[in-house]
Amino acid sequence: MIKIDSQINALIDMAIDEDLAGGVDITSEATIGADQVGVAEYRLREGGVIAGIPIAVAVLQRLGITEIHAPVTCAHFNEPGTVILTAKGNVRSLLLAERTTLNFLSHLSGISTFTRTWVDEIAESTCQVRDTRKTTPGWRVLEKYAVRMGGGTNHRISLSDAALIKDNHIVAAGGVLKAFELVRAKYPDAEIEIEVDTLDQLREVLVGNPDLIMLDNMSVEECIQAVKIVAGVTRLEASGGITLDSALAYAQTGVDFIAVGALTHSAKSLDIGLDLRMES
Repeated sequence: MIKIDSQINALIDMAIDEDLAGGVDITSEATIGADQVGVAEYRLREGGVIAGIPIAVAVLQRLGITEIHAPVTCAHFNEPGTVILTAKGNVRSLLLAERTTLNFLSHLSGISTFTRTWVDEIAESTCQVRDTRKTTPGWRVLEKYAVRMGGGTNHRISLSDAALIKDNHIVAAGGVLKAFELVRAKYPDAEIEIEVDTLDQLREVLVGNPDLIMLDNMSVEECIQAVKIVAGVTRLEASGGITLDSALAYAQTGVDFIAVGALTHSAKSLDIGLDLRMES
């Protein structure tokens, strides 16, 4: 799941502050009594894989709502019409929480649902779908959590987690093997992944025994050849230009991962609504 840490709490506070902008909800203040109690039901308008319930609960609790029930579990698909969360409490607080909770739930569930589509597409293979750092600033931990809820796996969270030597590093260092040797010398215990554009580069860097080699913008046929060249010595990741239509073909080449930036930067938000009923 996910831990509600200081970073996520800060994001929640920012979202609430953004909504109020130093003032009050003038519509609710005018139309809703200060002591009115109601029940908010978060209902799916379309089917999908749920992610973000712990964050929505944290938002509600931040605003003083304590009677909360989550009848579904994250990482599972639910049909349209399913109530995924209910909350009872002060109506003004419920409505103040509405947009922030729905933003978290809809965006994260959209990512998990989209990820599940990719995972299902390559289910006939042993390959895994992996995300990238193409995430929304401030949301990386949450978006990568949503990928896991959809059955995908995470690449590094930050630049300090592991080394990924890409084309610009290779240019700056003066060559693919030189770049690899420099990283290995300075950070001998770090996991090192290196990007190659050609099979010749692959052969060149393979002698250094990297932990993972990224096959950048290679065709399916080139990936097949790369798998034969590596012969299980290290792991391989196909990246660049892979679509849902071509995903299975790439997965069946024998690579260990396919990298899909679209999981986080192109997922459509899941349609989730909040229905309020009043308590007498």
